[in-house]
Amino acid sequence: MEILAVANQKGGVGKTSTTVNLGAGLALSGQRVLVVDLDPQAQAGTALGVNLSGEDQLARSLGWALQARMQNMRIQLPSIMYDRGELLEEWDSGGSLHLLACEESTMTAAQDLIHKKGYQATPILRRMLLEIADSFDFVVIDTPPAVSSLAATALAAADHVLTVCVPEYATLKGAVAIRGTVGYVKDRTGGECDPQYLGAVLNRSSAPSQMKAQEINIRNGVIDAGLYPFVTDIRKDDRISNSYAYGEPAVLRFANHAPGKLYAKLMGEVLTRIDQPVEKWETPELIETGASDD
Repeated sequence: MEILAVANQKGGVGKTSTTVNLGAGLALSGQRVLVVDLDPQAQAGTALGVNLSGEDQLARSLGWALQARMQNMRIQLPSIMYDRGELLEEWDSGGSLHLLACEESTMTAAQDLIHKKGYQATPILRRMLLEIADSFDFVVIDTPPAVSSLAATALAAADHVLTVCVPEYATLKGAVAIRGTVGYVKDRTGGECDPQYLGAVLNRSSAPSQMKAQEINIRNGVIDAGLYPFVTDIRKDDRISNSYAYGEPAVLRFANHAPGKLYAKLMGEVLTRIDQPVEKWETPELIETGASDD
């Protein structure tokens, strides 16, 4: 089982859309996939058609399961998962798609408890996920923005960390910070957790002929900062955000159109990098500057 975390300290860059589309794309390719929603905003659940409300559903929140585990109560993760296999029904993929959902109050309480317990609690999610390692090929974690105990828990849980940028300078800074943070996890967890940085996804990009100077500078900045951008970026496309309203990721809803094809290519690059040493990773070339700011 490979555990991937999608992260950036800056919000609004497309972490959730990247998470659910990679997860659904992996399931479409025949893999057994678990999407983990670790963000109190619970957008990954919404993107997969699950919104928790009412006492019965709150008892299935990952936030509650984390609290229980930290208080020495054992909630088995399979008992609270949501099977989202219905999203794959029109495809003869052979894969599976499950979700660990959350909601704000229980996840915020879990965050406070992890913070109080300090770094000794940071590996908790990884320990819980490793208990179900025989059931899944991939776990993809949606992480909260900003520096928080939940974000640290997500990075500690991961084998690999992807960061996401959009053509704005603030997101480049957030991506650089994430890569630096990944490097500290092993020491801070006493060697128990050792995530590896996997690269940066440029999201909501323009076609090369439509790039303005700022976008070119950011694309080049991602390369210069040693963030190892993927060759495939995700273009601006309203179909990706509109898919939220249907609870079905764009990689499934528009599998034969541009969004689905781009996420499929990105997924292929992710799998290749997992299997290769960093010196063999393919990255885009620098773009010559000179585009207009108009």
